Amino acid sequence: MPKRRYLTLSKTQREELMAIRDRHQKAYMREKAAALLKISKGQSPHDVALHGLLKPHAPDTIYAWMDRYEKEGIAGLRVKAGRGRKPAFSPKYATEDEAKEGIFHVLRRSPEQYGHQRSRWTLSLLLKELPWLRLGSVSGLSRLLKRLGIHYKRGRDYVHSPDPAYQDKVSQIELKRLRALYAPERFVFLYLDEFTYYRQPTLAQAYELAGHTQPLAVRSHGSNLSFRVLAALNIMNGQVTWIQRKKIGNNVLVDFWYTLRKTYPDAEVIYVALDNWPVHFHPDVLAPLQPQQSSFSPRLPGNWPTEPSPQAKQDDLPIQLLPLPTYASWLNPIEKLWRWLKQAVLHLHRHSDEWPLLRSLIEAFLNQFTQGSPDLLRYTGLLPP
Repeated sequence: MPKRRYLTLSKTQREELMAIRDRHQKAYMREKAAALLKISKGQSPHDVALHGLLKPHAPDTIYAWMDRYEKEGIAGLRVKAGRGRKPAFSPKYATEDEAKEGIFHVLRRSPEQYGHQRSRWTLSLLLKELPWLRLGSVSGLSRLLKRLGIHYKRGRDYVHSPDPAYQDKVSQIELKRLRALYAPERFVFLYLDEFTYYRQPTLAQAYELAGHTQPLAVRSHGSNLSFRVLAALNIMNGQVTWIQRKKIGNNVLVDFWYTLRKTYPDAEVIYVALDNWPVHFHPDVLAPLQPQQSSFSPRLPGNWPTEPSPQAKQDDLPIQLLPLPTYASWLNPIEKLWRWLKQAVLHLHRHSDEWPLLRSLIEAFLNQFTQGSPDLLRYTGLLPP
């Protein structure tokens, strides 16, 4: 078995690498600096390669970074001209998945937000707004979209509120996510959401005899009771912090802030990305938190107070709320936890006359994630397969 490698840094070297990790304009430099700092603190290069960075690397890659740093210092970390993998969509995106996401940032917004007096995108308009593709014809764009799995499809009815600050909010959230990914000992990033489930089973597909016989959703004669789940998903380890209540209001949210602080007692800042439900931003709900730094605040009802009530808890919890773009549920990975919950417990369940039992099954399902889960990270798309 090869001898384990260690890396010893002087105070100056450590400060230099920390500055690169936190502020360098090149992502690959931030990643290399983060890897070296983790190794210098005692993590093995093998563990850093597989689990310590934004995406897994071959251990030999990490060893090569160490070799070049020990020989050349910071200069050895830079990619020299003519070396490195060439971006598939140079100079903006390196992979097809990143390029597809960049296209959707435009495609899922109204052309009117770009100054075009049309309700739908055409290939020619998209070509104008995606100059980084460096395509010269609409036929070339059509072939590219087909290759990326983006097709011209019939729409369906949907309630959507376009957010003019969509891209700015996404950028702010991504910046805070990177902080948590590169310095998990200091920062925690969570996605938060609420979910309502009901006594009656939901309809879904199941195996049955061919023909007219269909799977049955056994319904109760009792009223269709409901219960609410409030949960937060950690992007690093898949840990789910959750509670369930009959209703979720100001007091429940305030108690949940303290639960998050108890779960992450050493974090300098706990970033919480969440939707624009006004209750999330009620003055009484914000009162226990540090002053919020986000430049985006959802519109609150006009009859709400602008200051906390005398009964509100006043504290200095290090929690920063990050509002997601309006009606952009695809940006909140915890939505996939709810989908898993429906698939595993709620679809066609047989406990409509056993309300306490159904609630206990929900509890058992969520408890499997309270210590973290790579499977949940993979299911929600936060962990590469």
